[in-house]
Amino acid sequence: MALSIEISTTDLAGTRFAVSPLAETISGLQQLARSEPAPRVRGWVRWARDELARRPLRLAATWPLVVSDRPSWPQFLLPAPATTRTSIDDDLDALRQTTPQQVVASLHRVFGNDLPPAARELADAPAAGLALVAAELRAAHDRLVLPHWPRIRAVLETDIAHRAAQLTSGGATRLFADLHRDLDWSDGRLTVLTDRRDAASAPGGLVLLPVALGPDRVIVKRNTTTWTTLRYPCHGIARLDTVVDRTPAPDGTVRLVGRSKAALLHALTAPATTTDLATELGTTPSAVAQHLAVLRANGLVGRQRHGRRVIYSTTTLGRALLEAGA
Repeated sequence: MALSIEISTTDLAGTRFAVSPLAETISGLQQLARSEPAPRVRGWVRWARDELARRPLRLAATWPLVVSDRPSWPQFLLPAPATTRTSIDDDLDALRQTTPQQVVASLHRVFGNDLPPAARELADAPAAGLALVAAELRAAHDRLVLPHWPRIRAVLETDIAHRAAQLTSGGATRLFADLHRDLDWSDGRLTVLTDRRDAASAPGGLVLLPVALGPDRVIVKRNTTTWTTLRYPCHGIARLDTVVDRTPAPDGTVRLVGRSKAALLHALTAPATTTDLATELGTTPSAVAQHLAVLRANGLVGRQRHGRRVIYSTTTLGRALLEAGA
């Protein structure tokens, strides 16, 4: 048996994408706990472990909830985003608004009747416990996610733009066929082939949540919130390693296009805005813009608009040039 989500025409019309800093924080903590993290996030895991070795982070209330020997974790810790782009403050405000009944029911659903100490403390005093968990998650976000958030957000938004183009050109069939190999869309049902739970619905529509710092699988949440949420690994996250590890541009590319343009081309293997690039490379946005214009005119860099943000990324030709230069 596989999890089958019935999606009506009305539900499909309400299906939307969202970006959540809290999703990245929780997923990142879970990857840190793994002896073999997902290959796509190993660069970030190495950086985060070095950061925590330098200055440990205390997560006594949160860690036992998100990292345990149970097959799932309390889903109220990650409320479905109410809008397309939430801030960490938005996410944590929604977390703190979870009712005591929802907290207790979710804890028992995950841990059974014999709650471990951290879960028991939270069940006995949900309001105070949620405030403590929210504070710890905020500290984890600020230390481990925020330093890379501009790039992570750009990768997520680029993924959403790609999925939106799939939906526009081929409807739900093309969207879900491209979303993940474990999904199958047919006759108004989205089947998660690797999920063995009973059938579900998506009243009001699915929330599709791309995740950068997570596992290479889809995760469906259908408890404690109005929306059914489907988290999936976003496209292009492996390129973040070039940002996290700060590797220099290949010497061959530097000799061909110059040091500044080569650094930009290398940095843009993970999408970014002009402002992000200027900050990372220690230069001015105007200088970055001039170099980007040359790279874009020669087909080495492309761009996409997301609201007021313009995100640049290295094209296939640009990546080929970097590989040849190496």
